[in-house]
Amino acid sequence: MKMILIILLGLDMIAVVGVLLFGAIGMTSENRDPRRSNILMRWRVGLQGAAIALVVLLLLTGR
Repeated sequence: MKMILIILLGLDMIAVVGVLLFGAIGMTSENRDPRRSNILMRWRVGLQGAAIALVVLLLLTGR
């Protein structure tokens, strides 16, 4: 169980970095879409929340 949580946490962290980079690149482009930036920000916040939840689950599993 603990190994599955660690793997999920790693995948979630990679997803957060990917969405963050994709949003940063989108902000520097000439034809910016504010709605797209907002959607990416919501995804990033959601993924960060999932990462926090996984860390809490890992702490609760102990040992």
